[in-house]
Amino acid sequence: MAVAATLLAILPNSAQAGVTYPDPQPITGQQIIHDPTVIHLKSGGYVAYSTGGVIGARRSKDRVRWDDAGNAFASPPSWWYEYNDTGDPWAPDISYRDGRYWLYYAVSSWGTNHSAIGVATSPSGLPGTWTDHGKVFTSETTDSWNAIDPAVVRADGRLWMTFGSYWTGIRMVELNPRTGKAIPGATVTHLATRPDAPYAVEGPYIVEHGRYYYLFASYDACCAGVNSTYKIKVGRSTKVTGPYVDSTGKPLLEGGGDLLLEGHGRFIGTGGESIFKDRGRDVLAYHYYDAEDGGTPKLGLNPLSWTKTGWPRLF
Repeated sequence: MAVAATLLAILPNSAQAGVTYPDPQPITGQQIIHDPTVIHLKSGGYVAYSTGGVIGARRSKDRVRWDDAGNAFASPPSWWYEYNDTGDPWAPDISYRDGRYWLYYAVSSWGTNHSAIGVATSPSGLPGTWTDHGKVFTSETTDSWNAIDPAVVRADGRLWMTFGSYWTGIRMVELNPRTGKAIPGATVTHLATRPDAPYAVEGPYIVEHGRYYYLFASYDACCAGVNSTYKIKVGRSTKVTGPYVDSTGKPLLEGGGDLLLEGHGRFIGTGGESIFKDRGRDVLAYHYYDAEDGGTPKLGLNPLSWTKTGWPRLF
């Protein structure tokens, strides 16, 4: 039995037969959320931002009870209306660097890649304190990528942003660390896609662990309640710009990826993920659709550990 447990601990998810997935940790209060990004604030406590509202906000003192905290902005910046009629933002990403908090987000309309990623900054990271700085990077219908679902990562003294949804999958562009915006003329690097149309992979997030960078992404269908098939896969690379491969060596540009988490029981369509540090440990944040509550999207949180061979596992 001990030998079997040891083998399970070192095998990547794609190599495990009959894998079971952990339920999200129990939380209370305002649990409804979509595409969450979470951070442990320097001032104490936690804040989560999400799709919905004018970048909807939740706050928690203990990561267990979450309360509604309004929105990042009181009203949509005027330029958002270039991308949809309601000024509706999607899929934010919060980070801290150079003494302030940075909030990236996307504005678009369903089914088009006429899209833009914007950025705002705040001294505290709290809702109502954000100053918008406009567009970071855009895409048009003539492009082969979609500028939504941003996530920022620092690597080797440089700043990078992953993004992407459907079209040709996941991309990356370098940012100017002073402005937080894409460097004009920067190469748009291709990180992951699928061989089958409509190339259903989106929501990338990169973290560094050991000597590798790990690319997490959401695969298959989101936003359909209990009919959602979202799941989270992962690959890794020794360079932030790739190439990323799964545990079998299959490139993510060829449809590879180890399955980290998928729907189980009442927890349907797990995805829209991000990862944050909490007291030195990695925590995966994501949404799921609650099959026992009419498919309502809710916040999932699971600590993330690493196997002896350097692959992520949840508990």
